[in-house]
Amino acid sequence: MQSLARRSLHPQAVFDIACPVDRLAGVEAVTEGFYEPLRRALRHLHRRDEIFIGGRNRLPTGGQWIAAVTHYVGNFESPLFGIPPSGHVGFLRSGEFYRLENCLIVEAKIIIDLPDLARQAGRPVLPAVLGTQMLFPGPASHDGVLPRQRRDGASSLSLVETMLGELHAFDPQTFGSKGQPGPTGYWHEDMLWHGPGGIGTSYRWEGFIKDHREPFLRAFPDRKGGNHFCHIGDGSYAAVSGWPSMAMTHTGEYLGVPATGRRLTLRVMDFYRCAGGRIMENWVFLDLVDLFGQMDIDLIQRAKDYSDKPQTGQAFSRG
Repeated sequence: MQSLARRSLHPQAVFDIACPVDRLAGVEAVTEGFYEPLRRALRHLHRRDEIFIGGRNRLPTGGQWIAAVTHYVGNFESPLFGIPPSGHVGFLRSGEFYRLENCLIVEAKIIIDLPDLARQAGRPVLPAVLGTQMLFPGPASHDGVLPRQRRDGASSLSLVETMLGELHAFDPQTFGSKGQPGPTGYWHEDMLWHGPGGIGTSYRWEGFIKDHREPFLRAFPDRKGGNHFCHIGDGSYAAVSGWPSMAMTHTGEYLGVPATGRRLTLRVMDFYRCAGGRIMENWVFLDLVDLFGQMDIDLIQRAKDYSDKPQTGQAFSRG
């Protein structure tokens, strides 16, 4: 593993990984702090890429980046970053951004969905479930890995950037935003939105409002996003991310946690598929372990302490 890592990573590579891993600097730290724990926990580990795209970062920070939606797959036989094993196959979804220089990885941002892995192990750590819990499906067009029609990347990214610009303002009664749904909106009527563990997948704009947007905006009505480090487009796909992307005040209940009144931040990754000038699908990664930690809720410890007693719908209590 060290040999492969040294061929692929710059000696001073820096990886920022979802909580509780956080920052790892240098080949040895990345290998021992991330890849080796994956290999020990998920026996016969391999990855299944659903989206794998690349391009020049449109933001002023620049750089050549690769972005991926993948699952790390193996038999979940040993604890992973504190999540107890299931003894069965596990699909650990991961959103990944890599910056390359001279064909070496110099920087990475990775969000692994540990709450969803805990759910697969029979230890749900979030008492409220909003949408449909499922593995992230690949794009309906089945062309997410190294798209062939790369010339469309700029227009795909421009569509996403324009949509995001309009998404900030919303109607507090309907939770809608200008230009989003409808026959001429940014989103196709049959849009699919795939969210992380605890939120899940929703279908069409009304499903997205019900299963994600309304609960989120009721909890964080002053949220401001768009603090991004990378925007790339590749063929029909676009990917954007911020570390953190959002800053907000926790003024309402969210996923079972009563309002804390605290200022919070949220690490976010978004991957989009576009067709005919509209957004068809959106895969979203949120570092919920980090977000809930800011509320004094330890989701990793909750997975360790989980019992078979029914917990659905029970609110959190903070220590």
